[in-house]
Amino acid sequence: MKQYFKYLAILALGIVSCEPEFDNPVNEAGAYSNGEADFSRYVALGNSLTAGYADNALYITGQENSYPNILVQQFEKTQDVEEFAIPYMNDNAGGLLLGGTQITSNRLVLAVDASDNPSPQVYTGMQATTEVGNILQGPFNNMGIPGAKSYHLVAPGYGNVQGVAVGTANPYFVRFASSPETTVLADALAQNPTFFSLWIGNNDVLGYATSGGTGEFQLNNLDPSTYGENDITDPNAFAGVYAQMVQALSASASGGVLINIPDVAAVPFFNTIPNNRLELDAETAANLTGYFQAVSQVFAGGLIQQGVPAEQAQALASQYAITFSEGPNRFLIDVEPSDSNPLGFRQMTPDEKLLLTIDRAALAQGYGAVSLSPQVMQILGALQQGQTPTQEEANALFGAVNGIDDADALDEAELANVRQATAAYNDAIEATAVANNLGYVDARELLNQLAEGGIAFDAGIITSEFVTGGAFSLDGIHLTPRGNAVMANEIIEVINTTYNAQVPKVNPGTYGTVTLSNEVE
Repeated sequence: MKQYFKYLAILALGIVSCEPEFDNPVNEAGAYSNGEADFSRYVALGNSLTAGYADNALYITGQENSYPNILVQQFEKTQDVEEFAIPYMNDNAGGLLLGGTQITSNRLVLAVDASDNPSPQVYTGMQATTEVGNILQGPFNNMGIPGAKSYHLVAPGYGNVQGVAVGTANPYFVRFASSPETTVLADALAQNPTFFSLWIGNNDVLGYATSGGTGEFQLNNLDPSTYGENDITDPNAFAGVYAQMVQALSASASGGVLINIPDVAAVPFFNTIPNNRLELDAETAANLTGYFQAVSQVFAGGLIQQGVPAEQAQALASQYAITFSEGPNRFLIDVEPSDSNPLGFRQMTPDEKLLLTIDRAALAQGYGAVSLSPQVMQILGALQQGQTPTQEEANALFGAVNGIDDADALDEAELANVRQATAAYNDAIEATAVANNLGYVDARELLNQLAEGGIAFDAGIITSEFVTGGAFSLDGIHLTPRGNAVMANEIIEVINTTYNAQVPKVNPGTYGTVTLSNEVE
């Protein structure tokens, strides 16, 4: 993640005191049952959500509180279960080293700055000590690989340390791959799992979304080797590799669960900074309205001079006569210049998203609005006196718009791409679950519940509100231990229904969430 903003008006005491203490005793001997499932050798495949990644890093506490580790502790109450091996990081700093050089950042913590404002900051309480080249001896049951896309799980060499620097290998898998040329799926199958979970596909759209849609939707391109880092995987390519993995995993297992893909645009990363936070006083609002009226008039005049019929010119230019009012207004966004929008900017629409990583200080200084420099003010004054601007002056007038870059926002077209792909992936996941008689977990619906009012537990309610809601960590994408507990309960519900089991759920109130730390510089 990029730098975060310091804006959270949260009382430190309120954050620290939101940890209820509840026990979830299991006293009834023999009350629980594994039903038709055999949990004795459980293997979890997936990406960062499976690994326990949180706060923009993988670290020990997050791994301990991953949903697979929560699940296996509940499975143990129904039958004998083999040790659930996890490829632990060396520390709780979270960073990775390659040849002694740190290649990923330490985790984020909520720290109080000099002005007593809590904000996410990089943890400096200790140095990262996890060296990628120090290969762990497996096998490992938690095979969640941060950053992995669907097709990465079947890619030979994804665990080859020589490929890390050039982007063909994943440093997290390098640490515990059984050999440099193995695949994630092969290492999972080698364990002969009796039960499995598969939660993969989030990253097939997430990189596109978190980059502000700077990649491409690779629709109808079935060759992932040609994809860019931030591209959306073709739904048919996803469906093919997904079915291949599930068929292989199901061959010897008693059962498993397939988890679908949430709407990534529903998580706090895309919903914490409203796009209507351009706060204006009456005078500034009037000045901006006057500026855009001038832009519209000058642009229309230029078109007419080029021979465009007046009615057509004025219709095209009218989109730039944006009006502002006292109070909150929507920011301006840059778009690709086109025949329908030659100047390449417009006001954001209600559904469009600003990313959590946007420079909020820049927003306060005019990013997403207009830079009314002395030169621009002089041009506006001349226009009011009836003067015709030169081409240079017209360009200066148009160039005063400081729209939000594509990389800092998700526009309507980009959101449509994300949702189209996600819906297609979920159709494939559900169909594969039905075809293989596996449990189907609707994570999309679960996370929507968190966003639309929250989910109640014994001590209160958990929501997707950034920092205070309890479900999401400080990166705004990955779950807290409490969020993982809620996810584990949803999976348990599906397991119990699908396999006639009686696996006990956990109390989310006994799992942690965001707390304060002053171990930052």
